[in-house]
Amino acid sequence: MKRSIDPDSALQIARRVLRIERDALEEISGRLGEGFARAVDLVLACDGRVVVTGVGKSGQICRKIAATLSSTGTSSFFLHAGEAVHGDLGMFARGDVCIAISYSGCTQEVLALLPGVKRIGLPLIAITGDADSALAKAADAVLDVRVTAEACPLSQAPTASTTATLAMGDALAVAVLEAKGFTDRDFAMLHPGGTLGRKLMRVEDVMRPRAAVPLVGDDTPVLDALRKITDGGLGTAGIVDSGGALVGVITDGDIRRAVLRVGDLSPLSAGDVMTRNPKTVAADALAEEALATMERHQITSLFILEGASRRPLGILHLHDLLKAGVV
Repeated sequence: MKRSIDPDSALQIARRVLRIERDALEEISGRLGEGFARAVDLVLACDGRVVVTGVGKSGQICRKIAATLSSTGTSSFFLHAGEAVHGDLGMFARGDVCIAISYSGCTQEVLALLPGVKRIGLPLIAITGDADSALAKAADAVLDVRVTAEACPLSQAPTASTTATLAMGDALAVAVLEAKGFTDRDFAMLHPGGTLGRKLMRVEDVMRPRAAVPLVGDDTPVLDALRKITDGGLGTAGIVDSGGALVGVITDGDIRRAVLRVGDLSPLSAGDVMTRNPKTVAADALAEEALATMERHQITSLFILEGASRRPLGILHLHDLLKAGVV
């Protein structure tokens, strides 16, 4: 028989669950102390990988914590505690750190792998709801995720406790991230695909190199500059002085306007019709910043310069941003 629930009751249940889980996070936040700082130090000192282990619902949380650590610059993987004691303990190596998760602190599969962890000499971080448990007593650092109540009315299904454990893992990963000085560039390197990778892409990742930059001198005849623009296929060419510094740009539009103004271009040089003070962008700027500059000034190319010398280092065209998926 199909069951149903009225909308008001469903909303009341949802709000109760969220309230209980919110309160659980407040609880564990209030108990943070030396153990958390010690755990951060152990991860920072890790020369190998962080191995996150557990079983059941805790095992699912382990997977997320390992993924978060890896995505923020700390090499990590999930090891099922039950598999570990049946051969996979060999996945541990000297230099690793073990994070063992058991809310009760007495999960047999987790406790069974501790002798192997200790024999190899690995630091052990325990995430548990019982700070006096066997797991906690064996650990070098304990993260206490004890909660007053689960959101499940039967107090059986791990709900508030798994939320608390997940949040503690996030707190650990972010604390390590900040201590390492992990930057958005580092993040982009680890997330090359999808929307996130495109959002964090740098100009230097998509720009055309110096060899592809169409350049002419300011005394170059306009018709020769037009040939350079045509060969370059970007609708523009950079104008450089005798020292190679960028002093302007000349575009198809500049040449059309010059034709309308004077008619005969043969007496003119590129410097006579160029646009001075061209828009540029730094190589380490976000590609999205470059796109915003193009849109703001209604242009399709930006030059990238080499420090104070102002020599062209590369060029970025709107088509490059389209190809990279930034647009």
